[in-house]
Amino acid sequence: MKTNDIGLEVKDSIVLVEKLNGLLANYQVYYQNLRNFHWNVSGPNFFELHAKFEELYNEANAAIDELAERILTLGARPYSSYQEYIETATIKEAKEVTEPVKMVEIVRDNMTTLLELERNTLDTAGDSNDEGTASLMSDYITAKEKVVWMLSAYLR
Repeated sequence: MKTNDIGLEVKDSIVLVEKLNGLLANYQVYYQNLRNFHWNVSGPNFFELHAKFEELYNEANAAIDELAERILTLGARPYSSYQEYIETATIKEAKEVTEPVKMVEIVRDNMTTLLELERNTLDTAGDSNDEGTASLMSDYITAKEKVVWMLSAYLR
């Protein structure tokens, strides 16, 4: 049984790294969608949405760094090019969206996609006895579920 620097089985870490790099790619596209919306939102809800999009992209930026560092901790290379992100991510770029309600819908849907990926990664981390990754995913899931609920309430 070959282990990495933190004592996890390399074969298990390879599977987790693939999931974490997929999550990283999706977070990068999600992050850019948020920046786009922050810059381009307008209308009666400008102030609240402008601030909310900034809050969310700051949180996404922190998660991106944590994911990349977790991948490095597991002994692998995090994706770091736009080409890797676009080719890997299931979240798509939101281009030329001008309707604030549509922006919120896209953010909610992007977060739902991230939640699915995080839950899947959490399951794999548990199967691999990787408490560090499991803890990270659990924290992301808890925080994201609340925001998805709030965005859904906003859209009703």
